[in-house]
Amino acid sequence: MADDSADKESKTEAPTQKRFDEAAEKGNVPFSREVTVFASTLGIYVYVVFYLPSGVARFWERLRDLFDKPDQWHFENGTDVVSLFIRLGWDASAIVFPAFILMAGFGIASSILQNLPSPVLERISPKFSRLNPISGFKRIFGLPGLVEFGKSLFKVLIVGLIVVLALKSEFFSSLDAMFADPNFLLARLVSDAKTILIIILICSAIIGIADYLWTHHRWYSDLKMTKEEVKEERKQMDGDPIVRQRQRSFARDLARKRMMAQVPRATLVIANPTHFAVALRYVRDEDPAPVVVAKGQDLIALKIREIAEQNNIPVFEDPPLARSMFAQVSVDSVIPPVFYKAVAELIQRIYASQNRRANQ
Repeated sequence: MADDSADKESKTEAPTQKRFDEAAEKGNVPFSREVTVFASTLGIYVYVVFYLPSGVARFWERLRDLFDKPDQWHFENGTDVVSLFIRLGWDASAIVFPAFILMAGFGIASSILQNLPSPVLERISPKFSRLNPISGFKRIFGLPGLVEFGKSLFKVLIVGLIVVLALKSEFFSSLDAMFADPNFLLARLVSDAKTILIIILICSAIIGIADYLWTHHRWYSDLKMTKEEVKEERKQMDGDPIVRQRQRSFARDLARKRMMAQVPRATLVIANPTHFAVALRYVRDEDPAPVVVAKGQDLIALKIREIAEQNNIPVFEDPPLARSMFAQVSVDSVIPPVFYKAVAELIQRIYASQNRRANQ
């Protein structure tokens, strides 16, 4: 018991959506039986108010014909008696059967409105832990057991006391009704049944609301998580931080290698002089404007310059231009118009140098 309380005290974090989903998959959803009891009682009340008087009246007419006009019934053998009882049984079932239909229908509807039904094999699979007497003792004498005992006590004592007090003034008139006309007796019984059902409905509604709130509170409290559980769940969803770091590092290495492979295709490199380097490619018939094929800082910048020198690609040292382009232009993107003039001048110098070499 002490371990359970200590464990609950450590569960200070609100349950996550993943926790809710896992609980729903296992069939662990909040469900109030008292709401179903209230709905079933409401179904009985509807039956008593709208169907019972007319149904009992029809059945009473059948019985009165049987006793007032016995000559119209011919009992020549046992089969005739059995036929009479079968007929009366069908008439009686026509009165009782709608009560079961309404009670079951309202109860099922309340269950569906609380939680949509879903097949969960884990809930119906046998669990030998339920045979543990210690666990059973905790269920009976723990807080849930005390709550169930309190609800049962309220139903038996309080509801019974309210019904007795409500019908106390009608006691002697009810005795007199036993010797009155059967139709009056029927109406009196229906009236008393309505009174009793109204009292039960009000008490059931109070118990149902309280039990609904208690059930949801207990369910939410049971799903609460400790700080360690939240961290572990986040780790499972996001992955191990070390693994994620390695994956990001691996992805950066691949991107860097692909970028370096594009440097030999560059037309020029703009550097600062060692901190930044931006490699541009411009082919008049292919691109509307120069495209950044690679860029880097520090060691990567030095590597870009090294590859450019190995492939006889012109390198221009222009610190402000290199720094600005490094900050504003991403790889595989066309340079913005703000850099057109400065880059065009550098490309013009390249073309002029190529023309001089061609004329020599």
